[in-house]
Amino acid sequence: MSDGNIVHVVGTGTIGEPLIGLLCDAREDLEIDEITFYKHSPVLTDRPKVKGLMNRGAFLSVREEKTEDFQELGMDPMYEAEEAIKRASVVIDCTPSGTGLSNKEKYYKKYKNKVKGFLAQGSEFGFGKMYAVGINDEAITPKDQFIHIVSCNTHNIAALINTLAIDGKKNNLKEGRFLCMRRANDISQSKSFIPSPEVGVHKDEKMGTHHAVDVYHLYKTLGIELNVFSSALKLNTQYMHSIWYDLKLNKKITKDEAIQKFIDDPRVAVTHKKAANLVFSFGRDHGHYGRILDQTVIVLPTVHVLNDNEVIGFCFTPQDGNSILSSITAAERFLFPDCYEEKLRVLGAFLLQEV
Repeated sequence: MSDGNIVHVVGTGTIGEPLIGLLCDAREDLEIDEITFYKHSPVLTDRPKVKGLMNRGAFLSVREEKTEDFQELGMDPMYEAEEAIKRASVVIDCTPSGTGLSNKEKYYKKYKNKVKGFLAQGSEFGFGKMYAVGINDEAITPKDQFIHIVSCNTHNIAALINTLAIDGKKNNLKEGRFLCMRRANDISQSKSFIPSPEVGVHKDEKMGTHHAVDVYHLYKTLGIELNVFSSALKLNTQYMHSIWYDLKLNKKITKDEAIQKFIDDPRVAVTHKKAANLVFSFGRDHGHYGRILDQTVIVLPTVHVLNDNEVIGFCFTPQDGNSILSSITAAERFLFPDCYEEKLRVLGAFLLQEV
């Protein structure tokens, strides 16, 4: 099948695999005719994952010179890597940091007259216009063929600011401070775990770590300039990222009002649980592929207000989940620019209100 709506996902890692799975499971509602995916290396231990995705209805693509290696391991590719890009309607790049940018130069620019849109995840600054669903949808125009889906912690910080400080087009944020406490690695990864907390350095003179820099540029697409600063450290856990936030507003707010704003936001989940493993476990039991698709999970008992205008608290980041939701939204927007919101209703079931 070479016509119709084809979504091609490059990479099968912590974002790629659950994204392909969700696209397959919601394929009919999303009106996607075919899902293809690219796997770089023929690895025996990855065979169950690849076969699982193929059983869900996705088609494997590999480099021509690796076709036999995949076949020897019992994985039958349907397409050659570049052919899969060329025939796609939308390409979603989920490769490790930096690869998306090189893929853009090597392959995507070559096929920009054939493919409707290209997306890349996380740390691919400069790939295209930055995007997080529910934050800067109005900034995306038909001219934006290359979209950069921001990182999971950037989604979280953006949602905190959006819920508490953005009133229509008015920016009520006087100052935002964020401490991102990142998990060392994902439970699906056996490398890069750390033996103890490891602090990060402030590479940006004005904004600290890339989290604040990215959220600044995300909001700049709306013409909003933020006063934000972030720090980061890695913790020796595999469960979830946590963020401590401190938002000083230009208006008065009570603790009850802040809590109500979080409860009312459809893309924000709230919880009374204070341990990351309990929140993670709920996602594993109730999310699709174990993912919570909300932008953030606010820990309600920690919400605190100082001086009638400063909201402080803790939240957890549904890593990968929020990026997956933005990726599917952007892909559907390329396929159905006039009615993509209707198609996305199928994902509503995966947006948890309370964890």
